[in-house]
Amino acid sequence: MTARRGPRLPAAVPGAVRGAAGLVAAGALGATLWSGAEEPGVALAFGVLTAVGELARWGSGAEREPAPLGSAGALAYALLGECGGRPTHHGVLQVVAVVVAAGLVAAVPHVALGRGPSPDHIARRVLAVAFAALCFQPLYNSGRLEALAGHGPGYAAVIVTLLALTALCDAVLAAAMAHAGSGWPFGPLLRDELRAMAGIGSAVCATGAVMALAVAVAGLWALPVFSLPLLLTQLAFRRYAAARTTYRQTIASLARATEIAGYTPPGHARRVADLSRATGRELGLSGADLGVLEHAALLHDIGQLSLVDPVPAGATAALPEAEQRRIALLGGAVVRQTGGAADVAVVVERQADPYRDQPLTARIVRVANAYDEMAREHGPQGPLSALERLRLGTGREYQPEVVEALARVLARGRGRPGGRQQVPGPPEPSQEGPDGLGRGPAGERG
Repeated sequence: MTARRGPRLPAAVPGAVRGAAGLVAAGALGATLWSGAEEPGVALAFGVLTAVGELARWGSGAEREPAPLGSAGALAYALLGECGGRPTHHGVLQVVAVVVAAGLVAAVPHVALGRGPSPDHIARRVLAVAFAALCFQPLYNSGRLEALAGHGPGYAAVIVTLLALTALCDAVLAAAMAHAGSGWPFGPLLRDELRAMAGIGSAVCATGAVMALAVAVAGLWALPVFSLPLLLTQLAFRRYAAARTTYRQTIASLARATEIAGYTPPGHARRVADLSRATGRELGLSGADLGVLEHAALLHDIGQLSLVDPVPAGATAALPEAEQRRIALLGGAVVRQTGGAADVAVVVERQADPYRDQPLTARIVRVANAYDEMAREHGPQGPLSALERLRLGTGREYQPEVVEALARVLARGRGRPGGRQQVPGPPEPSQEGPDGLGRGPAGERG
């Protein structure tokens, strides 16, 4: 099940997006400062709400939505037509200016602590808010929205529809930026973004819609009332993220056990995990499948701890099939007994089966492990020799599509630092986060 690779977007797309967001932000701030703010009290209230949401962010911007309350407040202001029954008159530029100013104020303490928001996240926030305001404010201020939808359910339906379109455009933009920067297939990246919308993204959109509708009726007092549920959701999600971090730290520590005990070379598990994840991306895997793949790759050699005598250099690919299968089954048992996920244990158990009987994730781990072992054997010519041996083994041991996907990953320069070599080399361990796991494209974590 391989992903078809379409034409790659230009690598300049992220820079163009940041540049466009910068121009929009600068123009909005300049125009608002020049002409003054309409309804300054309303602007201040939404600016404070957005700033508080940004101050309460739980990460550095690598997460898809690290500041849901700030996003909800910004979208609510973009879709605000009335305040306490009185029409508002702020336009698109003022909406962008208030959101940008609030973000800049809230970013100061985060930057001081070295965890400021990422430029891509800021650019997407500015463009998403500008898109929502551009779709709503001219339509409302001209009176056409009232003529078309009135003030009842039709008006609410317009708000929800515009939020859905904004979220969809933001997902497309995020996937395009990740695709241009990493080269991974666009389709799986977009699926990841759309799946994320079903979680915290839907809560952000729902809260933004409710805030805009509630303020239109009840005034600014509605803001703290309807901010509280999302704030509690954010706190709960932070606890969930902490539990996931603990699980990842456990996986990373368990994966290092074979290296500490001298059964595998230093960094082998991490290199295999990096190669496996990159190859999985190349083949179109996304979301939970990539997480399972990375964890299984980290633990693929854990069964060697049951051996009395270590395998020389930990090279299980050269062992007889029966011995490989026994080590794999023992590894799966260890994963299950230590509380690991069942789907991770299945991949570990089946990595030594004939590749036609394996799930795709196990085929990927098998190829990545064999490559890393073979590439160490022949010095500078090891990478080229390893790829040649893998291709020769595609008739029986390795799936051809997986081998070619690995070759494309290596050819893109994900090998030795600098990426200037003509012959693909074995990748160095990626920069690990605090949980011990590497980061994927655009800061994504497995």
